[in-house]
Amino acid sequence: MGRPAVFPNSPNGCLVPLMRARIDCKAGTSREITNMSEVSKVVVGIDVSKARLDCHALPSAQSFATDNSQAGIEALSQWLKQLHAELVIMEATGGYETRAATATAALGFRVAVVNPRQVRHYAKALNRLAKTDRIDAKILAEFGARVDVQVRALPDEETRELAELVSRRTQLVNMRTQEKNRLAGAAGKLRDGIKAHVKWLDEQIHSLDIDLTAKLRSSQAWCEKRDLLHSAPGIGPLSTAMLVGRVPELGKLDRKAIAALVGVAPLNDDSGKRQGRRHIWGGRGDVRSMLYMATLSAKRHNPVIREFYERLRRNGKQFKVAMVACMRKLLTILNAMVKNNTKWAPSLKTG
Repeated sequence: MGRPAVFPNSPNGCLVPLMRARIDCKAGTSREITNMSEVSKVVVGIDVSKARLDCHALPSAQSFATDNSQAGIEALSQWLKQLHAELVIMEATGGYETRAATATAALGFRVAVVNPRQVRHYAKALNRLAKTDRIDAKILAEFGARVDVQVRALPDEETRELAELVSRRTQLVNMRTQEKNRLAGAAGKLRDGIKAHVKWLDEQIHSLDIDLTAKLRSSQAWCEKRDLLHSAPGIGPLSTAMLVGRVPELGKLDRKAIAALVGVAPLNDDSGKRQGRRHIWGGRGDVRSMLYMATLSAKRHNPVIREFYERLRRNGKQFKVAMVACMRKLLTILNAMVKNNTKWAPSLKTG
């Protein structure tokens, strides 16, 4: 017999024999939904791109494609009515899905906008590695049929406009930080150009701050929520705008769900006898960044957060661990305030 094949680059630097084996795919390991009786409801998956909507319906296995335009969405709505769709599922695609999602939800369809990562992991788990728009629509339909997806109420037009203003301000602030970092290594005319750009960004950010304030005052409900949130020490006008625009679920979820939504819920990392460190991951990063800055202020000016932070530090918790715990506590306090329509008080219950 000849020498066994080896991997030349083993992680430990040794030559490792390559065991040759035949891997058989057993039936059911990586299968599509072929028995339509498995699907108990009419589910439509929609793959959204900038110019096109590719759709697939189960259990009928019908396909439909149209333009991502007003006329195309009207045609999609008629098709969904004919199917009597019970669930419409699509991925979040940076805003391209907004018009189709809101239009179909307005007609009374249950619409779920899901994280693309979850759908892709689902496809990989089934060894479905090919990717086209039509295939993605089919996988979305299967995902909706097999997974109990959470259907949340979509934000109305005013809330979306507020969220866009908040997102735009965040983009401009990030651009200004990048330009200021470049300024240190620039010389001559480059410095003048960067300074001019920074000045223009300052003006745009100031203009957006005015627009955000005016937007918050345009709705009585927002005015009430703004006053509630602003009563908490550490929460300023920009934090209030971020919470109102980017977290419309505030006050509608329990404390565990709202912490997971923002991404400040501790996640386990254990395996066997090993007990790993808890960490946070996922959620809405821009809201979490805002909450971090608000907590820096709250741990100095909010007596509840300050006492909680100091107790954690006395017990040996590291700075970031204590900060994340305070972020979570501040968020649950704000959630309880909105839920109970109560202004901040040191004795407020957060359960």
